[in-house]
Amino acid sequence: MTTEQDTVATWNTYGKHQLARGLDLPELDRWDWGIPGTDPAIEVLGAVAGLRVLDLGSGLGRHAAHLAARGADVTAVDASPAQHQRAASRYPDTPGLRLVCADAVAHLRDSDPYDLIYSACSMPFLDPGRLLPVLANGLKPGSQLLFSALHTNSGGIGPSNEVTPRSEILRLPGTTDDHPVDMWVLTPQLWEDLLVQHGLTMEAVTAIDSDQPHNHVSYRLYTARRPSRVPSRPRTSAPPPPHAAVGVGIIVYGPDGVLLGQHQRRTWELAGGSIEPGETFAQAAVRELREEAGIVADPDDVQVLGTLLDRVGDVVRVTVPVVITRWTGVPQQHEEAIGAWRFWPLDGLPGPLFVPSAQCLAAWKPELPLDHPSAHFQRYETPDRA
Repeated sequence: MTTEQDTVATWNTYGKHQLARGLDLPELDRWDWGIPGTDPAIEVLGAVAGLRVLDLGSGLGRHAAHLAARGADVTAVDASPAQHQRAASRYPDTPGLRLVCADAVAHLRDSDPYDLIYSACSMPFLDPGRLLPVLANGLKPGSQLLFSALHTNSGGIGPSNEVTPRSEILRLPGTTDDHPVDMWVLTPQLWEDLLVQHGLTMEAVTAIDSDQPHNHVSYRLYTARRPSRVPSRPRTSAPPPPHAAVGVGIIVYGPDGVLLGQHQRRTWELAGGSIEPGETFAQAAVRELREEAGIVADPDDVQVLGTLLDRVGDVVRVTVPVVITRWTGVPQQHEEAIGAWRFWPLDGLPGPLFVPSAQCLAAWKPELPLDHPSAHFQRYETPDRA
């Protein structure tokens, strides 16, 4: 088993032990990020009423239920079936609370972006190299991530200067049974470096220390934010070959948002490609869409928006953005370079976007908060079908 699978198995043992004990813990009377009775409390989350919120590693679900009672729409995710069972038994039908037993990374990949994501002490049990690449895109642009992480354990051992897990002890309540679990106990600088590397900005780090003089345990509360503007970057610094200088960018738009696929170089992009001899822009768009994503459209339903002129090195790149709002089929991976096709809401676009895709989207909807190199756009005078 992997490190994370071992940890889930240990938490499952913990959950089964607690179910067998039948201990009924009281509801939270005060929010805590690791050490009960310490600041900060719930006020750092701000106003949550009406927000779509994700609790990562929700355990018994008391924090999630506390937020749901304040008017938030909370999804509480935990990978342990036993912990999920504990929460489901305690909160079988709580308004505003949805309990999900799933891997956090898989959930974030499949869900629309959230208004707020938080985790009380659970994020360090997940490999940041696996979690952080999907976490930024799990937030809407401009939204916050808050999580608490162990800083110094009960033995007085502080954080690591390397991004590697270490063994910590999980003790079953009411027993002397100790179970080792792997955790990423990192310095604040390492956490900030990782968050920035994956598209987030650090806003605050708050120390949470025990008020007991002989208790060495301390946590840190990290407050980060996804920038309000979606970044873009080219897949490579090399200019495109001259024969690929003219292409189409295909904006497939429907009730679920705009279709984007993740390239193997980690940029998100529209379907599209070069124009073959004898093709119109609409015909090229229909062919490329079918070849890349398995979606079928009619050239008569393709709206050609105009032409984008850009320069890459000594090559002039001409990109023609088109919009398609009628099609048949379900997006599927048809090329090795592009996978993870899915529809994204316009207020939650992922980043980084491939530069030509960002330019096409900005030409279509100038109000979108997209950062990209400038390009000259010549709009065609055609009715807007989108």
